[in-house]
Amino acid sequence: MNRTYYKLTFLSLSATFFFMGCGSTSLVSTPVENIDSIPLKVSELTEAQEKNWGHLDLVQDTIPGMSVDKAYDEIIKNKKGKTVVVAVLDSGMDLNHEDLKNVLWTNTDEIPNNGKDDDGNGYVDDIHGYNFLGDAYNEQLEYVRMLRLNIGDAADRAKARLLLDEEYPKALQNKQQYEQIFQVVKGADKTVKEELGKETYTKQDLLSIQPKTPQMEQSVAVLTQMFTYGDSIADVLDELQEGITYFTDQVNYNLNKDFDGRTPVGDNPYDITDVPYGNGNPKNQVVTESHGTHVAGIIAAQRNNGIGINGVANNVEIMSVRAVPNGDEYDKDIAMGIRYAVDNGASIINCSFGKAFSPEAQWVYDAIKYAESKDVLIVHAAGNDGEDLDDPENPNYPNDHRFGSSEYVNNVITVGALTSSYGSDMVATFSNYGHANVDVFAPGDKIYSTMPSNDYEFQGGTSMAAPAVAGVAALIRSFYPSLTAPQVKSIIMQSGLKTKTTVILAGDQSNAAAFDKISKSGKMVNAYNALILASNISKGKTTLESNSK
Repeated sequence: MNRTYYKLTFLSLSATFFFMGCGSTSLVSTPVENIDSIPLKVSELTEAQEKNWGHLDLVQDTIPGMSVDKAYDEIIKNKKGKTVVVAVLDSGMDLNHEDLKNVLWTNTDEIPNNGKDDDGNGYVDDIHGYNFLGDAYNEQLEYVRMLRLNIGDAADRAKARLLLDEEYPKALQNKQQYEQIFQVVKGADKTVKEELGKETYTKQDLLSIQPKTPQMEQSVAVLTQMFTYGDSIADVLDELQEGITYFTDQVNYNLNKDFDGRTPVGDNPYDITDVPYGNGNPKNQVVTESHGTHVAGIIAAQRNNGIGINGVANNVEIMSVRAVPNGDEYDKDIAMGIRYAVDNGASIINCSFGKAFSPEAQWVYDAIKYAESKDVLIVHAAGNDGEDLDDPENPNYPNDHRFGSSEYVNNVITVGALTSSYGSDMVATFSNYGHANVDVFAPGDKIYSTMPSNDYEFQGGTSMAAPAVAGVAALIRSFYPSLTAPQVKSIIMQSGLKTKTTVILAGDQSNAAAFDKISKSGKMVNAYNALILASNISKGKTTLESNSK
């Protein structure tokens, strides 16, 4: 699972903290001369807009959402579509969540919890999906496993050794720094609370203090800086704690060459014939594992039920396929998960994961090809490293090109992430991009969605952009079921909004490009336009441009 977005956020906070007192730097203004006729959003988003910005309309709201609300208001209305099964190939999800429990796929041919494969599909008790990880949770990154097990080709192992020698000390240092920052902020917070006589306080409260001691002066200075990272110091402390957890996991599990997280599963993960394995409970440690729950909510949280959020798509059943641990996924699990979803009725598979090494990539390529043969669309997150995927030095697995010059399948759509700020900053700083290897961009920064235990939270990543597109694909397949997976892909790519706006890439002011040059389509996904084009295609009123392979 790619959690790099959090790493980038924390590292920027860490760098700012440690350079405090060394002098300020002037902000570099972002390019605005190529902004199109749509006005920039100059006012702050309202709370409602923050929670729903991905569904808003660029023309009406000056926010680069997908015009989902407009599509429901003007096109879908009360129309009834066909139910579409969307598989969430991810970390597992909270099957009891109030906003998800009524939109779950259910295998009606299987008797729950009887320990038998009632429907003969090869999987025992797979009621709402399947868990290919069993009771496993933490895992190494793939390149660390390659070193531990001495697998993969020699050149990749050499790269892996250099990478581990660089990344492990860095993770250990970051863990220690975050622990130090946390203690400083926590101590300053305690000092200020005592001074103000309040358990909670605002930035204005903080600035009202007239420091009488060096300690108080330092506390006010530290907390004033921290308010730039959150609406409250409690929020900042939570984010710092997430950083500590992230780097602790890296040190103890992800980058620990001696760790073996696969033992609870009991199979050989590098033997595709070693089956069956896993179990029919597609969740594990659901209180701490939020990723799959958040992704599922973006796609299909129950609409208009008076609670929580509205997913992009109605008429959806979510199939939970657990194959992504807290670390890098195994090629075997992804290949098996794709085949399971295809064989059990999914017409769309959301894949919000990725990695830079894949010793058994062919297993996954074969599974993607199998999905194509069964007319199943795969929506894949572009990744969160802020890199150009057209550069051969930035491999990202899985993909639909096998690092060749053309695509070997036409059922995979790769998605980069947008922010809510139309203009030069609308590409998320963490998002990968690529004129050849990223297909479209969609909302993926600070997305509000479902979390375990009936909770809701903002998260960001291309992991959030992919399910937004999976939701649009589900709308198309629901209301125009005769359209094939390649047609749905083409519709999404061709119906998006195009702009020549110059955008900042990877948060680097010196790295700017025209938005229409950083993906294959050059477009932002738009549900309203997609449904109009889908209608015209299904009625034979227009034809699609060919997608070259």
